[in-house]
Amino acid sequence: MSTATASPDTERVVTLPAAVLIEREAQPNRWEDWRYRLAGVELDDGRLGPAVATQAPRVLRDDGQHALWAFTGFEVLLHPDEAEGYHLNLTSGAPVWFVMWRIDDEDPSRAWPERVTLSYHEAGRLLDAQERVDNWPLPGALVALLQAYTDTHYQPEPKRRQRPASFLPPEQRGGRR
Repeated sequence: MSTATASPDTERVVTLPAAVLIEREAQPNRWEDWRYRLAGVELDDGRLGPAVATQAPRVLRDDGQHALWAFTGFEVLLHPDEAEGYHLNLTSGAPVWFVMWRIDDEDPSRAWPERVTLSYHEAGRLLDAQERVDNWPLPGALVALLQAYTDTHYQPEPKRRQRPASFLPPEQRGGRR
């Protein structure tokens, strides 16, 4: 398994190499020529192909009906300013990779991933922009790594609770008595 690398800047930005698997099914029904689905995301250890982003994915299987492609070379960067998004992912009950992917408008038999993130906020921004975003379960070792990173960089906003006026003495309520 590949390990994460950190920048010399006191390990504030962490890079995780990732590979994305996308599956295509030919004519799943009479209304669709092609159906795609996210088939996996994992740390890119080089076994699925070169760990560099390329235009041509590696074909792992293609029997004419079902095809499986590996897209390598994604860098998932953990930034301290996205720590709240990581926290929300971790506390969702089932932490995931978020993958934004596209289908070619000119050739609907082609699809590819564009971006991989672990931030709930970043995934939300992509969805708000009408992008296609799917998720894949995050393995336990990466959950632990993301938790350690989030524990180091996430500081929740202090809650500012204001007591209702009915709980204040009459002289502090303002307005009429």
